[in-house]
Amino acid sequence: MRMLIMGAPGAGKGTQAKQISEHYGIPAISTGEIFRRHIAERTDLGKRVKEIISAGDFVPDVLTTALVASRFLEPDAREGFLLDGYPRTAAQVAALDIMLADLHTRLDCVLSLEADTDQLVARLLKRAQIEGRLDDNEQTIRHRMNVYEAETAELMDIFDRRGILLRVNGEGGIDEVTRRITAAIDEFVAH
Repeated sequence: MRMLIMGAPGAGKGTQAKQISEHYGIPAISTGEIFRRHIAERTDLGKRVKEIISAGDFVPDVLTTALVASRFLEPDAREGFLLDGYPRTAAQVAALDIMLADLHTRLDCVLSLEADTDQLVARLLKRAQIEGRLDDNEQTIRHRMNVYEAETAELMDIFDRRGILLRVNGEGGIDEVTRRITAAIDEFVAH
């Protein structure tokens, strides 16, 4: 099973990625975690990523793609994976298509965790208060929501046209949402 999970900030992508990973016995591949691992291991790629991030810049598509490609070659990802945080642009989708074609495979499905924006804002404000994130106010959170929607609209269209987009209600308790997701995946794969 080769999947991608998408969702607005606060939709529970990270939490659900762990649940899905455990349920299907596949690694959850997060670009953020890949960056942190390469930095910690002081690989050549990690050193480049650290310099870029330290300068306050975004990691370029080419470098992000190289990191994801190297992760696909690790033994635990050969039979499947769940991507989280990549691809984020149409150019990255094209790069992913090439990587997967080289591996003679493709994405089986793309999960989009859907939730009411006001509920997500409330969830993120509560999390910000608990974690002491003073910069996470309603205005900045709503801005991040708008940026997410603008950046992912094209990706949603691409995956929807391919017939692999699964929209799943991400509201509710963790276990409830996980059951909804796995039921949707199992039904999709069965057809």
